[in-house]
Amino acid sequence: MTQFTTDIMQALVKKEDISEVFRMHLETTVNTLLQTELTAFLDYEKYDRLGFNSGNSRNGAYTRTLHTEYGDLELSMPRDRNGEFNQ
Repeated sequence: MTQFTTDIMQALVKKEDISEVFRMHLETTVNTLLQTELTAFLDYEKYDRLGFNSGNSRNGAYTRTLHTEYGDLELSMPRDRNGEFNQ
């Protein structure tokens, strides 16, 4: 069983609202997807030797709030040194 299904089952057993479970997992998934997309764009993994002196590298992230039916998602939007990465 995945963590998602475990969290849903626990919420249902405790008779809690499952919207928060969806929101939490959706936020995690989108943030992971954004990091993976940047890795594919740069064509090397984080901390990989290929990234040294490559001409472009990771340059931190900024936060954005996305309003969804499950609640607000705090997204960490990654950026690259040259400013060429578009989400």
